[in-house]
Amino acid sequence: MAPILVLNGPNLNMLGTRQPEVYGSETLDDVVELCRSTAARFDREISAFQSNSEGALIDRIHAARGAVSGIVINPGGLTHTSVALRDALVIPEAPLVEVHISNVHAREEFRHHSYISPIATAVIAGMGVRGYAAAVEFLCTRT
Repeated sequence: MAPILVLNGPNLNMLGTRQPEVYGSETLDDVVELCRSTAARFDREISAFQSNSEGALIDRIHAARGAVSGIVINPGGLTHTSVALRDALVIPEAPLVEVHISNVHAREEFRHHSYISPIATAVIAGMGVRGYAAAVEFLCTRT
């Protein structure tokens, strides 16, 4: 079975140090390890990628076409701004789970709109980094 792609957008490389009162103390490495250990319970693999560059994320999504069984994405701030990212995410034709560590609906008004949610198979928000594990488990049991 093809791996599950776990994508993280801008500023998520700063997990553990950036606003820990909002995002917690776990690092991005911790998140990737959580995803790997969750997938391993289902004999599945994870491919992980993070970039602060919208273009690099889009290039990685293009490369995923035909090569992944599902995608977990935390698009960070691009959630609310990027039509280009949204358009790229339909190209792999794979189940997609949008993840947000915080409850974006309980935060600033501009965070309430997502360009990604309408094309996502599922959306998880406010579960902290455990949302990633829930997303991976969902994809492992679905695909």
